[in-house]
Amino acid sequence: MIRSFSINEFYFLLSAVQWTLALSAIAFLGGAIAGLLIALGRTSPIKPIRLAATGYIQVFQGTPLLMQLFLVFFGATVLGIDMNPWAAAALGLTLNASAFLGEIWRGCIQAVPRGQWEAASALGLRYPGLMRYVILPQAVKVALPPTVGFLVQLIKGTSLAAIIGFTELTRAGQIVNNATFQPFLVFSIVAAMYFVLCWPLSLLAARLEARYAAPGR
Repeated sequence: MIRSFSINEFYFLLSAVQWTLALSAIAFLGGAIAGLLIALGRTSPIKPIRLAATGYIQVFQGTPLLMQLFLVFFGATVLGIDMNPWAAAALGLTLNASAFLGEIWRGCIQAVPRGQWEAASALGLRYPGLMRYVILPQAVKVALPPTVGFLVQLIKGTSLAAIIGFTELTRAGQIVNNATFQPFLVFSIVAAMYFVLCWPLSLLAARLEARYAAPGR
């Protein structure tokens, strides 16, 4: 039975925003932890570690996120693991985010002036101390704008989780559209909700970029 779009449908879409935000938060936090390890691996003085980190990044940056979600979701079934869409989406997005954040942060680490590396080495700091006390504190400022910018992309990327059955904002829009047959109205509202989520972060990224690009930062 076709029904008209009402306030109940709007509330259903609005309630799905929380799952988009939850999925984004889990993927971002998990991706940040793994991404830091990957970034450190990419800048490691040990060649096998550098190669392993580089290979990881190339695999996840060189394949579509949708395919990665499919492989995690259906691959778990092949391996005999019962994985629901929520867990599959969180794992797939975390792996993808870790590769992109790892490469972003690798660039920020290497953006620290070479003189800082040489001075720290001259003081006798080994790689862990060099990173902890000298390089990473300086790289953080460089990393903030692109990291916030990536979070915007991650929030929009959660829409692909609808393909494997996870009910976030896009999937909720599909459900409402199937009930009302008003695609232009429904997906206009969905797009507006994504805009409300992402626009403040985009402004924050631009503001951080302008702030830390200023002389004497």
